[in-house]
Amino acid sequence: MTTLNHTGVSHTVFHLLGIPGLENQHMWISIPFFISYVIALLGNSLLIIIIITKSSLHEPMYLFLCMLAGADIVFSTSTIPQALAIFWSHDGEISLDCCITQTFVIHCTFISESGILLAMAFDRYIAICYPLKYTTILTHALVGKIGVIIFLRSYCIVFPIIFLLKRLTFCQSNIISNTFCEHIGVAKYACNDIQVNIWYGIFVLMSTVVLDVLLIFVSYVLILHAIFHMPFQDARHKALNTCGSHVCIIILFYGPGIFTSLVQRFGRYIPPHIHILLANVCIIVPPMLNPIIYGIKTKQIQEQAAHIFLPK
Repeated sequence: MTTLNHTGVSHTVFHLLGIPGLENQHMWISIPFFISYVIALLGNSLLIIIIITKSSLHEPMYLFLCMLAGADIVFSTSTIPQALAIFWSHDGEISLDCCITQTFVIHCTFISESGILLAMAFDRYIAICYPLKYTTILTHALVGKIGVIIFLRSYCIVFPIIFLLKRLTFCQSNIISNTFCEHIGVAKYACNDIQVNIWYGIFVLMSTVVLDVLLIFVSYVLILHAIFHMPFQDARHKALNTCGSHVCIIILFYGPGIFTSLVQRFGRYIPPHIHILLANVCIIVPPMLNPIIYGIKTKQIQEQAAHIFLPK
């Protein structure tokens, strides 16, 4: 469907192709997508239920983990069902408004998760560097305020993208070679100059995700400095162990994204479907593995999960 205006023809409906070049393999590709989505939904939902219902887990670290699990559910639900619809029934039609909405939710959730990981790094910094002041600094009220700030930051900084996309005239192709809509991936089909979109996208990335990574790095430099100055080996081992799960989640969250960005920048001869597969890996893998990692490495969560599935 198209509309006519003074600037010409503008598409109001787009078609998501899925993974071009691998159309014949879509049914097989859908299997890991579906399994990952089910695991992400069940694992993160279980994590939220355990943390909310067990008062002993109402500590800052677990409350931030609960926020992360909620964001993981939103992140995966905003993308994977759409991909499965494409793989199973070739239903890739999406209106411009729905495409922009999906773009907003994806970017907003991604930035929120980055903010939560920064908050978790701050939590570990206070717990290890100022253990005696931990409960007085990180109160439930402060944790709640941090959660609100994380949401407002992502919402406010991503919100202008809606208007930056709505102003564009999409008179080129309405075929999107992907399983989901994202800012520049949609904007590049416009006939208008999209320099504002590109520069604003860079500003969003630098002022949120890149800044978060730098602050997380600084936090862990200070944490490691404090750990290796502890007088007892057992204390050092315990402190490192408490940070282990968080470090795994950080690598899992930022690692694929950084690798994908490098491949897109320097991998000129890599087939397009590889780029799209890598982008989808960034979306499906972290929400699936986050609850598994914390379930394996956190004794309290293991015990509560065992109590639910293996009641005495």
